[in-house]
Amino acid sequence: MKFTDVFIKGLKIIEPAIYKDGRGAFFESYNQEKFVNAGIADNFIQDNQSLSQKGVLRGLHFQTGKFSQAKLVRVIKGSVIDVAVDLRANSETYGKHFSIELNETNNLMFYIPVGFAHGFIALDDQTVFVYKCTSLYNKEAEGGIIWNDTSLGINWGGLNPIISQKDALLPTFDNAKHFF
Repeated sequence: MKFTDVFIKGLKIIEPAIYKDGRGAFFESYNQEKFVNAGIADNFIQDNQSLSQKGVLRGLHFQTGKFSQAKLVRVIKGSVIDVAVDLRANSETYGKHFSIELNETNNLMFYIPVGFAHGFIALDDQTVFVYKCTSLYNKEAEGGIIWNDTSLGINWGGLNPIISQKDALLPTFDNAKHFF
């Protein structure tokens, strides 16, 4: 398993070692010891899975207070552009974002620590997206940022996104309440 830091401190791309033969393929999607050795000592307590059609955009979401979540995300089927926005007020990359394509072929995983808004757009029909979280979902602790905030400049791949009514009403980055 290879762990790679990106320009925003705390974010990590994880590339599993994939073992292939005539029967198929095998890889570890999580190994606590390897993650701790790479500086990720989080205790993941909830797993989530979504199924999305091409163009479905989910996000940008975060949770605050004692319900703040670190996430470990990956794609089982299909592909996404996955985005994390730094909401940590004292960070030198506050308001910056990082995006990566996660898909069933590259099998990359993306670690997002507490203090980030997160979202993704499905690039294929029947995309299956899974994520591990360090805190349980809590409706009262949820927050978000509108996906198309021009101040963030996120490239969602040129698709016309399909978004939920809830996500369509999210505030801009400047108007969102950040608690990190």
